[in-house]
Amino acid sequence: MVATANPDMFVGAVVDRVQDVLYKHVHNFKQRQLVILTKAVVVYARHQKTVQRSIVVLVCIGLIDRLRRMIKLATSERQQAKDSNGHSIRKSAQLNKQFFENMRRLVAIAIPGLLSKEFGMLVAHTTLLVFRTFLSVVVAALDGQIVSSLVRLRGREFLTGIAKWMAMAVPATLTNSLLGYVQTMLAIRFRQNLTEHVHSKYLSNNTYYAVGNLDDRIKNADQLIAVDVAKFANSLAEIYSNLAKPTLDAFVYNVQLARSLGVESLFGIMVIIQMSMGMLRMVAPPFGQLVAQEQRLEGDFYFAHSRLIENAEEIALYRGHEAEKRTISRRYLRLVRHVNRIFRLNVFYGMLEDFIVKYFWGAAGLLACAAPVFAERLPGAHRAVALLNSDTKFGDRTRDFITNRRLLLSGSDALGRMMYSYREIVELAGYAERVSDLLTVLDDVNAGNYEKTRVGQAAEKLHESANEPDIISQRGKVVESTDDVEFINVPIVSPNGDVLVRQLSFHVKPGRHLLIVGPNGCGKSSMFRILGGLWPVYGGTLRKPSMSQIFYIPQRPYLPIGTLRDQIIYPDSIEDMLQKEISDADLLEILSVVQLESIVEREGGWDEVKPWRDALSGGDKQRIAMARLFYHRPRYAIMDECTSAVSMDVEKIMYTHATQLGITLLTVSHRQSLWQYHNYILQYDGHGGYMFSKLDPERRIALMEEKQQIEQELALIRDMEARLNELESQTF
Repeated sequence: MVATANPDMFVGAVVDRVQDVLYKHVHNFKQRQLVILTKAVVVYARHQKTVQRSIVVLVCIGLIDRLRRMIKLATSERQQAKDSNGHSIRKSAQLNKQFFENMRRLVAIAIPGLLSKEFGMLVAHTTLLVFRTFLSVVVAALDGQIVSSLVRLRGREFLTGIAKWMAMAVPATLTNSLLGYVQTMLAIRFRQNLTEHVHSKYLSNNTYYAVGNLDDRIKNADQLIAVDVAKFANSLAEIYSNLAKPTLDAFVYNVQLARSLGVESLFGIMVIIQMSMGMLRMVAPPFGQLVAQEQRLEGDFYFAHSRLIENAEEIALYRGHEAEKRTISRRYLRLVRHVNRIFRLNVFYGMLEDFIVKYFWGAAGLLACAAPVFAERLPGAHRAVALLNSDTKFGDRTRDFITNRRLLLSGSDALGRMMYSYREIVELAGYAERVSDLLTVLDDVNAGNYEKTRVGQAAEKLHESANEPDIISQRGKVVESTDDVEFINVPIVSPNGDVLVRQLSFHVKPGRHLLIVGPNGCGKSSMFRILGGLWPVYGGTLRKPSMSQIFYIPQRPYLPIGTLRDQIIYPDSIEDMLQKEISDADLLEILSVVQLESIVEREGGWDEVKPWRDALSGGDKQRIAMARLFYHRPRYAIMDECTSAVSMDVEKIMYTHATQLGITLLTVSHRQSLWQYHNYILQYDGHGGYMFSKLDPERRIALMEEKQQIEQELALIRDMEARLNELESQTF
């Protein structure tokens, strides 16, 4: 028993000795750590200002370096890539230098100047934002005072704080309401200025025609003007409020927190925020590109329905509703799939963003607020705390904690709104890109620069050379004359590059009427489009009167929205009509010439407004168009099969009256009854050739009759030869 007890006692003694030694070493180590920590805190407290200034300098250097890298990145993104043909390819809907150029261009239109009404509203909006931030700081301080008085059991101070807090509700609610009103008015003014600017470009010099027919870059100009401009204006007004207010809040709250918590704690929070923001940027979807693509798909879907309405009659006659349904459904499904993809990305990204912004940042802020309080309980830290906060009391700590907590939560919310505004900014980039592209195309088209896909027609040998750069790239001269119309070596080239006639030359003097004939697709209407200024002159010289002296009447006349009077005087207004000293009685006399005077009483009077396109028959429409011609009385009239729906008697009256008014006629028609009203004929052969000569109606009719007789005799001979061959085969 004794032998076995001695070893146990020995082991126990050794263990006790080891524990004593370890305890002394650990205790000494902790004491040394506490001494080092205390000395470090004391040294820091003595040099706190220097440390804070150093941190501020480092933060400024970091911000400058970050700005430099962002500019460098934007510059590198601005360098456009090159495709295999050497054409530049611009990246779309990115926060790069192009985005800022687009914004500078569009904001200059939305806000015309420093003395504009829009700038005054922007100043008022900014003033309200600053005042609301000031109110937020005051309310945060009141919260701290109310809780401090509650902890100290000071009832009078508590009730006074509640009264002050309620009094702040009056200016706060008024400010919030005014902010919403001013923001809405800004959006309306922005849209008005942008729309007026776009209309001034789009509705001038036939730009609206050239955008849809001579240029391929914009497919849905109507959607861009009616929808995208409005979305950009609303987004611009919202982004200023949603970005300026959080930015101002974050700055003011951080300044207040730096004074209360110290620059060091705020610096630590900023480091955490920057790291989490970097992670969010890495996983953020390309919202700008997604929004731009969504707008394009919306435009395609809208265009499909517009095309269906425009061609409803032809589609119905072909019974093509199923084919159109498939086309529209495909475009809608593409749009729906894309929108669903955006929603899915928003769900996952929004979850991560909410967690980081609302909870992670809030927790970090609460730790920063609590750090000074719990630091007093650390062993050996009382000297440093005494140096840092020599007069801190329990109520004051409560007040400061509540105030700092309110400021931190508000600052976290401000940073969160800044993060959310990033998505709004990239969406704004998508709208800005589309509206800016629209303005760029309008400027190019107004300058005569078109980008059109050129397609040659292989069915005709002439069109094999359609894409020759010496024809397509050059421009001819347009000389405004007082009287005559003359084409001198002018090529007739369609917008897609097909050369219909290589060099067209003819001369028409006033009073010498021209008849144009030829097969379909030979260039008859194309020549009129060049004469009317719709198509560019690709070569040679074109001499013609001003556009006000040339009037075009198509086979299907355009009837605008308006009164019956407006149908005759279009594009004049009633003020223009009165200025010309023309009355309703004069208009009725014009209608009597085309034998349509009964329409005034039949349709309900001059001021009746109807959908005239549907209310009138084809013959009535053509008579209205001729009445419009007699009202304006130009020097030249282009008549493109414009009497095909009226009788020959009415046609004779119309042409006779037009010549009596001194209007020189350029007519496209295959009616022989119209030959007698023309002096020259321009005949296309359909293979790139033409013949311009004087027109002798009687001689031409005689030649046509002789030609028809010979063709009949030749047909009879062929029939007789066929019968003879048949008889010979049966005889032998």
